[in-house]
Amino acid sequence: MKLTHLDEKDRPKMVDVTDKEATTRVAVASGVIKMSQKAYDMIVSNQTKKGPVLQTAVIAAIQGTKQTSTLIPMCHPLMLTSVKVDIEEIPSLPGFKLEVMAKLTGKTGVEMEALTGTSIGLLTIYDMAKAIDKSMVISNVQLESKSGGKSGEFRR
Repeated sequence: MKLTHLDEKDRPKMVDVTDKEATTRVAVASGVIKMSQKAYDMIVSNQTKKGPVLQTAVIAAIQGTKQTSTLIPMCHPLMLTSVKVDIEEIPSLPGFKLEVMAKLTGKTGVEMEALTGTSIGLLTIYDMAKAIDKSMVISNVQLESKSGGKSGEFRR
């Protein structure tokens, strides 16, 4: 099997997408952060010393989505047309589920952008609440769905 990120001399390369057709591509990724009840309560009630945790996590997730190509070596810089972030409170965990939807019309997909944005958003929650709970656990960062491109649809 020939790996797409290696050239004929087995050197790393970025895939050439010049001849690919531009299509509308959408990817959704999600992840979860579990924490102590105290940390959860302080975040939900905006009582943390570092400010509004969830609003900051949304901005960080958008920023992370946009910066994917600077963080993941073989990712193409993309002209995203939309990034949406949703954070669901899960009192029974306690914790939060963060979801990122990335969209564009282009020649390569946005799965890595959605996954990176999700990871950065969750890491921001951790960063802003670590003084309260260093035992928080980030888990289940995963692609939920993707559409567009020649590989077609994927739904978890």
